[in-house]
Amino acid sequence: MDLTLSAGQYDLVYNAFSFVIAAMGASLLFFVLVRGSVAPRHRMAITLSTVVVGIALYHYIRIFNSWVDAFTYKGGVYIQDGIPFNEAYRYVDWMLTVPLLLAELVIVLKLGKGKTRSLLIRLTIAALAMIIAGYPGEMAASDSTSKIVWGILGTLPFLYILYVLFVELSNSLGRQAPGVIRLLSALRWILLATWTVYPIAYILPALIDDPVVAELARQVGYSVADVLAKPLFGLLVLAIALAKSRDEGYAEAGDIASAQPTNATPAR
Repeated sequence: MDLTLSAGQYDLVYNAFSFVIAAMGASLLFFVLVRGSVAPRHRMAITLSTVVVGIALYHYIRIFNSWVDAFTYKGGVYIQDGIPFNEAYRYVDWMLTVPLLLAELVIVLKLGKGKTRSLLIRLTIAALAMIIAGYPGEMAASDSTSKIVWGILGTLPFLYILYVLFVELSNSLGRQAPGVIRLLSALRWILLATWTVYPIAYILPALIDDPVVAELARQVGYSVADVLAKPLFGLLVLAIALAKSRDEGYAEAGDIASAQPTNATPAR
């Protein structure tokens, strides 16, 4: 479907993609710099956060360029008459980053090896099933039966992931420090809130009569959700890793937690 957008509508998506690129790039640099402040046994989770935002940064650059290439500015409006906008970049990104996001949470918990391996396998399979089922529905016409069928198929593994996060992982919270429990609870709720944006954005073309408004809402919605689900999620994983490191007596983590601004003496 070809779109004709006003300058404001085109710039809304353009700037949303630009914002995500900046957020992913800044997060990548931050996670690289702060990784050494976490105890060695918790650094794998921070490494995964770094990889996640790095993958997302690359794909959003491709998404941004694809959006620019898809439109031509004519007569005061942007006409979609160029190279087709490549929606597949998002799904390739999600196939790589969603399993890694779930792995971050499981690894930072430091469960037993058998439990960790079991959760990683099950959550990875569910995440891939969710994304693979979502792509055909994304490409289908908004009023087609196939969009609904594929949407339902993608929702089933999504519900299973939520079940694991809120039921099975709850059993591990009792073995965590009080501060870590609060962070883990926040992490799960943020994951739920941000991931709920994806099915809402997915179904918008079927709910909104205006295809331009539906497309704008979908692209901006996905972009905001990606920032919340990746950099923000990574920051909470980092906070958990720092709290665990501090409880274990790791000096660097304690220094960061207790650091206070100092009053510098004015130069004369």
